[in-house]
Amino acid sequence: MKYNQLGTTDLRISELSFGTWAIGGSWGKTDDRAASEALQTAMEAGVNFFDTADVYGMGHSEELLAKATKGKEDTIHIATKFCRQGDIHDPKTYSKQQVSAYLEDSLKRLKREHVDLYQIHCPPLEILKEGSVFDVLDQLKQEGKIRYYGVSVESVEEGMYVLEHTNASSLQVIFNLFRQKPLNALFPAAKEKGVGILARVPLASGLLTGKFTREDTFEKDDHRHFNRDGDAFNVGETFAGLDFVKGIELSEEISWISEGRGNMTRAALKWVLQQVGISSVIPGFRNVKQVEDNLQALYVPPFTEAELQQLRQFYQREVHDHIRGIY
Repeated sequence: MKYNQLGTTDLRISELSFGTWAIGGSWGKTDDRAASEALQTAMEAGVNFFDTADVYGMGHSEELLAKATKGKEDTIHIATKFCRQGDIHDPKTYSKQQVSAYLEDSLKRLKREHVDLYQIHCPPLEILKEGSVFDVLDQLKQEGKIRYYGVSVESVEEGMYVLEHTNASSLQVIFNLFRQKPLNALFPAAKEKGVGILARVPLASGLLTGKFTREDTFEKDDHRHFNRDGDAFNVGETFAGLDFVKGIELSEEISWISEGRGNMTRAALKWVLQQVGISSVIPGFRNVKQVEDNLQALYVPPFTEAELQQLRQFYQREVHDHIRGIY
């Protein structure tokens, strides 16, 4: 396992880490025993960083992490997020009193004295521009409740604003073969500013695993059912903003990436891992098999320069115009 410095922080995190949305909820049925075994498998393989949020299963993923990392608080780093339990457009959601309450609840569930990385969970641009939430986070950092803070963003515009106007240590962005826009300006700017990049939704909610067919359906409590058109939150969080059937067609067009790399999952993750400026890629998981498959991405052959150029052109010609929402 390779470890990267998260921006200018003193956190060295595994280049392949894991997000815990799927084991908390909103991805269909959950299995705590399978999730716990998977977390243990990841840590035994050298993974030392996990991303979560207070709304993943309404805190359930934080509780699972607390159990899995008990006694490892100094070596396993946890990032969590806040704001989506409230009205994300209401400035009161970002007040010192409210953010402190969110943080204390997360700390209780995580059974920790501080959070390594505390992230604003996809706030609107107007909240970022209003700016007072960053004063709150600076205070919490001074109080020792959080070590560092960052922002999970939906768009390049939001990310650029954070880079230019705040002291955030990290940006969490949607980034995968279907969402290559951050490569143009955001990643170079983050590198220049010394801000870490966490790449989320790297498999486009499963589209880039190559396992789906046009006939596949999802459970009612799975965001791939209830948010496929952005009815619950930003459409980019589900299938990277693509219409499901279109996403299937596009994934079939690049099925060649799996040749010599085992499968599309490993290949799609390898592509993200190869990009300059990525601190860590954070795929989701629900069981040991998925963790082990994701980890294999570390060992498959990298893409050649010709292949990278081919995939860049594929995005520009075939994908870009089909992505819905602001990104």
